[in-house]
Amino acid sequence: MPRKKPFSNKQKKKQLQVKRERKRGDGSGPSSRNASVERGAERQSDTSDSEAADIRRINQQPGREGRHDPNRFRLHFERETKEEVEKRKKVAREKILQPVSEKEMEINIGDIYPADKGLGIPRRPSWTYDMTREQLLRKEEKSYREYLDDLHSRNPPGSLSHFEHNLETWRQLWRVLEMSDVILLIVDIRHPVLQFPPSLYSYITEELRKQVVLVLNKADLCPPPLVIAWKHYLASQFPHLLTVCFTSHPGQAYATVLQKKRLRKKAGCGQAGGPTDIMKACREITAGKVDLASWEKKINRDAVAERPDGEPAGDPLDQVLMEHLSDAAMEMSRPSEELYKDGILTLGCIGFPNVGKSSVINSLVGRKVVSVSRTPGHTKYFQTYYLTPTVKLCDCPGLVFPSRVDKQLQILAGIYPVSQLQEPYSSVGYLCERTSFLSLLKLKHPSLDDPSWTAWDVCEAWAEKRCYKTAKAARNDVYRAANSLLRLAVDGRLCLCLRPPSYSCLKGNWENHPDLPEIIALQGRTEGDEAGEREEEEELEESSTEPEEEERDRDADDDEDRDGDDEDEGFRESRKKEAVPPGNLTVNMFNVLRENECE
Repeated sequence: MPRKKPFSNKQKKKQLQVKRERKRGDGSGPSSRNASVERGAERQSDTSDSEAADIRRINQQPGREGRHDPNRFRLHFERETKEEVEKRKKVAREKILQPVSEKEMEINIGDIYPADKGLGIPRRPSWTYDMTREQLLRKEEKSYREYLDDLHSRNPPGSLSHFEHNLETWRQLWRVLEMSDVILLIVDIRHPVLQFPPSLYSYITEELRKQVVLVLNKADLCPPPLVIAWKHYLASQFPHLLTVCFTSHPGQAYATVLQKKRLRKKAGCGQAGGPTDIMKACREITAGKVDLASWEKKINRDAVAERPDGEPAGDPLDQVLMEHLSDAAMEMSRPSEELYKDGILTLGCIGFPNVGKSSVINSLVGRKVVSVSRTPGHTKYFQTYYLTPTVKLCDCPGLVFPSRVDKQLQILAGIYPVSQLQEPYSSVGYLCERTSFLSLLKLKHPSLDDPSWTAWDVCEAWAEKRCYKTAKAARNDVYRAANSLLRLAVDGRLCLCLRPPSYSCLKGNWENHPDLPEIIALQGRTEGDEAGEREEEEELEESSTEPEEEERDRDADDDEDRDGDDEDEGFRESRKKEAVPPGNLTVNMFNVLRENECE
């Protein structure tokens, strides 16, 4: 009788996974530390509008035993039809790219969030303490379905952008808004109006009667005149809004378009630009009702208590207290009518995915307490952090609000995971029409007979330049090339910055604005950097790239699917010193695409 062939390791792992799935029944673990038993009833109400529309659930994580369900707050977007995807793919193959004018780069917040289209936020329905938790969940589910029905009835199919359909994430927003005294609404300075819904601002200030501080994050990725223009535009639209510029990487730039890590000075999380401005804005709002002296001392201490390698000194007496709240404690609670209860200021951090909320929190805390990733929806659960005994910080998962923005622009803003795209080519075309891609990427047209470019041609030329080949036929892998270009745009290495209305007409005023030195200092640059940009370019063009750096940059865009913490360079242990241009380490962020960066 022949001997039975032993199972391979792969087969054993597969059998073990099947057993675990059968044991769990529905393939998901408990959701929180104190609510693993209660989650059974809630799973039935978490489908949001799965009956009303075909929903695509993004960023599925393997189920595992633990206190948090990794899929509880994953992104739920409406699924696109196969016909829509094929139509855009055909356009990407045939449409000739034409550069748009600077005037067309201007964007008005009223075009993104029209007032007559019902693009508000779903409200939490009223409830009483006589209701059970299951009754409250069902009422919230019913209210959310009615909100979606009204939204779809007022907007034709295909006119709405990608937006969140996961009710669990909306619930987290409700809880954070109710528990917080001041809201930190974080947006990306490259396209702030995409991530600032006026309905959200009205709800917080008028219904909840709380103050909002708008944090213009990633200020180092924009030219200083454009930063000032956006601040003035938002102030004109919302007169009582406090606006603060912020950057987690002052003076840190990419030396080449393919470099994964930024050039960095010996600076860590305490050297971020903007924590002091946030503290001053909160001091103005609280008007002496909360003692913020300890917060100010902490900011000053973090700014100077840096090790030579850029890591925080790590005083054992200065620990960060983290607090996990159970679902029941969060759900069965009313909005706090008493602000600054017990003399504690509670700050709520909200915003779209990939705007840098986790980096802002790490900078405010003074050390890494939240993992950071370029993948939208990386923050998976609610947590609070005590900065000082009188200041508490609440973190909320990223949330995409409904709007009328182009889906291609949403993808370039990092709202939709690049690795999950079915058709990335139209977004590449959108990017190329608004950037000087030929001079930046040094591409050669795949067809010598036709000099005109399509989005497909750009992807094919980039695949040829980067040697992206399919596994079997060894053809140019255009899909991988398209994803690579989109990731460069999301990271800011191919920087697409939108303009506020009338920017092209008033550009001279912004370039000579008296606040310009302040923004340049926030970015970690000096006014001399502006004058010396051309000399730096000539030096970099003449200098040859070292072989080790070429090898390090070659696959910098190939490991984007990992959800590691490598996006927050300021909080990692220092590695080998990277080769940097001689002289000043401060390289202009919006002029980093050199002549020889891809050679």
